Amino acid sequence: MEGASNGGMLYHEVQESKLCAVHCVNTVLQGPFFSELDFAALASDLDTKERQMMLEGTAAAASAGDFLSEESHNVSLGGDFSIQVLQKALEVWDLQVIPLDCPIAEPAQIDPELENAFICHLHDHWFCIRKVNGEWYNFDSLYAAPQHFSKFYLSAYLDSLKGSGWSIFLVRGNFPKECSISSSEASNGYGQWLSPEDAERITKSCNLTGAPPQRNNLAQQQPERLLSLDENDIQMLSDMEDEDLKAAIAASLMDSSPATASAEASTPKTENKDSREKTA
Repeated sequence: MEGASNGGMLYHEVQESKLCAVHCVNTVLQGPFFSELDFAALASDLDTKERQMMLEGTAAAASAGDFLSEESHNVSLGGDFSIQVLQKALEVWDLQVIPLDCPIAEPAQIDPELENAFICHLHDHWFCIRKVNGEWYNFDSLYAAPQHFSKFYLSAYLDSLKGSGWSIFLVRGNFPKECSISSSEASNGYGQWLSPEDAERITKSCNLTGAPPQRNNLAQQQPERLLSLDENDIQMLSDMEDEDLKAAIAASLMDSSPATASAEASTPKTENKDSREKTA
């Protein structure tokens, strides 16, 4: 049996400016493999290739001027990266990013616990849900430490995200097995290595003190429909392995959706929805 990757440690990055795309990819890879400069270079390369394609396409000549007038389609002035940048970064490690609603990802919709990683996106925020050493964790950079998920809670959580409008992507391929902790600890200022016990302790401490998980003023767009479900209750249900219970919980989540919709409707919209997804 293989030993635990990275000596059993968890790699987590806390939010820095609008770099959640970088944090997301690094937690997928479980190490500080990319910096904001790496992502800027990837975005610039994608912009160049897209402009060349527009110029070479005679049918698209009319729209080429509008495309070329924008500085970038893959990174905004505020530092928001597109899904294409995340895909290119993970392709370097032979990892494929697949929308969860694609037919090829159908098995992951049925048995998500059999996969290794998911990327989630909404309102210019990206985060990763990753299986490390056989256990699932939420590596959202707005939290002080990764949060442990039971297998059953993972399925309910992903369903709730989808119901709340999040875009979810499956990550498949050969994930890096190890990252040299000793040589990479000083590679950026927002990454940290935590044991599962330390991560649990930090999470419990935040819950007990009522301290907000965010390091900045970004609003955490987490689905509210899971708030009525305590994870201990869900863990108890998961031990029973009853499909009817799963269906009942799913129905319960759906029943509470009007409250979530009402809350979202009361939030003023300040941005027009773009056809491409951006990151933070």
